[in-house]
Amino acid sequence: RVTRSQQGATNATAKKYPLRQGRSSGSDTELNGKNLKACDTPPRTPTGNGPYSESDPEGGAAAHDLSHRPKRRRFHESYNFNMKCPTPGCNSLGHLTGRHERHFSISGCPLYHNLSSDECKGKVTSRDKQVEERALSHRQDENRHSTRNQAPSERQLRYKEKVTDLRRKRNYGLNKEQKEKHMDPRQSHGAGREPLLENITSDYDLELFRKAQARASTNLEKLRLAGHASSEGGNMIKSIVFGRYELDTWYHSPYPEEYARLGKLYMCEFCLKYMKSQTILRRHMAKCVWKHPPGDEIYRKTNISVFEVDGKKNKIYCQNLCLLAKLFLDHKTLYYDVEPFLFYVMTEADNTGCHLVGYFSKEKNSFLNYNVSCILTMPQYMRQGYGKMLIDFSYLLSKVEEKVGSPERPLSDLGLISYRSYWKEVLLRYLHHFQGKEISIKEISQETAVNPVDIVSTLQSLQMLKYWKGKHLVLKRQDLIDDWKAKETKRGNSKTIDPTALKWTPPKGS
Repeated sequence: RVTRSQQGATNATAKKYPLRQGRSSGSDTELNGKNLKACDTPPRTPTGNGPYSESDPEGGAAAHDLSHRPKRRRFHESYNFNMKCPTPGCNSLGHLTGRHERHFSISGCPLYHNLSSDECKGKVTSRDKQVEERALSHRQDENRHSTRNQAPSERQLRYKEKVTDLRRKRNYGLNKEQKEKHMDPRQSHGAGREPLLENITSDYDLELFRKAQARASTNLEKLRLAGHASSEGGNMIKSIVFGRYELDTWYHSPYPEEYARLGKLYMCEFCLKYMKSQTILRRHMAKCVWKHPPGDEIYRKTNISVFEVDGKKNKIYCQNLCLLAKLFLDHKTLYYDVEPFLFYVMTEADNTGCHLVGYFSKEKNSFLNYNVSCILTMPQYMRQGYGKMLIDFSYLLSKVEEKVGSPERPLSDLGLISYRSYWKEVLLRYLHHFQGKEISIKEISQETAVNPVDIVSTLQSLQMLKYWKGKHLVLKRQDLIDDWKAKETKRGNSKTIDPTALKWTPPKGS
């Protein structure tokens, strides 16, 4: 047997081999084939194989011998196969996305969603085709995004008409057979199956919901493979008992591990202390003397109050408030460093105390004039107008400080919706009362305390900002103003902030 070093000594005139980077061209492949014939022992690759080529008939068999290599695992093979899907009667085969052979969670279970694995695979092709079409349309519209072209394109108008027609075809009434069909799975399987969703909404909206389900299950699989989720909901608080409500949580919050692994927490709605059991909570409530948040009450009208809480003076309360908020907010990183912040807590009072409705926090000294760092409305008070009250209150404080404010980015999904709705109402109210012919973005900003960037983006979204003959024009769209006026009359003044009820002076140094 001749070693490589001995052979190198005897074969001093051996040809050198070119270094390949990526996939070789045809000429490189032919050269490598010649070199292989000229020398008996070609140099080894890092995996132990000699260089090979698909076009080389003599060295092909040896080159394709990859038995010594570790088999490349598929996406689903990274799982522990002792795991099983928790859905009764499921064999863990198939996946809701149609891209994987197995699943081990309810979120990816076709049976739970009243589908078969073949149906899930069949939907992948149509969804991929829609994604490609949408990417192509976005590339075509790249040159349209300028101030001169704010009107929707013909493609967007056609798509809007198509969606309107699809939603108009929705069957609003269920006959007796359809009602029985919807009730049978719930009676036979209970909570082990998803309710039948057909005929509840339009086919278009149902398909959007199915896409969102598949996308969420894919993200959960990636988190599990990355080690961030050992099991579905592992070490995650699934619900909390808060006052007379039991709330399902939305996101993970970094509570201590001994509490997080319980899955359910019990909280005092006044001091926000968290406990492990109903018994501990009952004993705590018997001796808890808190009936409202700590700090100064700076606003009161009817049963709505706002308390200003200093993160330095009431550190434990503010930390518990941040941990509670993280259960319902995705983009939140502040938990324990609460000293540089002020917290404005809104409550609703009754004969038992002041119940937490929501809050927002702001920096004591913000370099960029942010008037909100984090904002939350508790789930049991959502869609009742309290979110806009909190936003309006934050801008009221900015007006008292004689500053222009803006929320800190990034905003959560619900926060972005609320702020855009608030900015729209502020602009339409201003334009409704405006009687002049020339308007200034700076004047609107100074009167409303809204940042000029937010004003411009809102005007663009409402298609009220146009570029004509070298000038920017603000269109006073009377149809939008009339719609806002009708909604304002219908809503009434029950959920509005009264500036005269504020008793507050800006903190020193702000």
